[in-house]
Amino acid sequence: MKEKNTDDLKIELMESPDLDEFLSENEKNFNSESIADTLNDLLIRKNIQKSVLAKQAGISEVYLHQIFAGKRNPSRNRLLCLCYGLDATLEETQLLLKNCGAAQLFSSNRRDAIIIFGIVHKVDLFRINDKLFAEDEETLF
Repeated sequence: MKEKNTDDLKIELMESPDLDEFLSENEKNFNSESIADTLNDLLIRKNIQKSVLAKQAGISEVYLHQIFAGKRNPSRNRLLCLCYGLDATLEETQLLLKNCGAAQLFSSNRRDAIIIFGIVHKVDLFRINDKLFAEDEETLF
């Protein structure tokens, strides 16, 4: 059976008369990967050490280890910092945000557009943060 996308699940949920039945029938379609698992997959694919990631993401190694241990759930801003630290593509960034239950980036949002530009054009996290500040937008850290 093919995996259902979000739209398929939404339609089925809206039409379902029984929540318990819907949940049991669709268990395999729900995202069950933890933030730590998702980040660990990216870390391995990018072949980056945690200490390097912490430095490139502008976060402490202690905080990073707490995330990987499942003791902390990073905010959307921290997830974006981690994406910059991992040199993630826009697609990888969007997937990480989605899998972690955070809002994806939208180019129709001025702040998000600046962040997207930085990701796509490989602009350093600290320069993007400075640009956000200069444009009177919320900074990432």
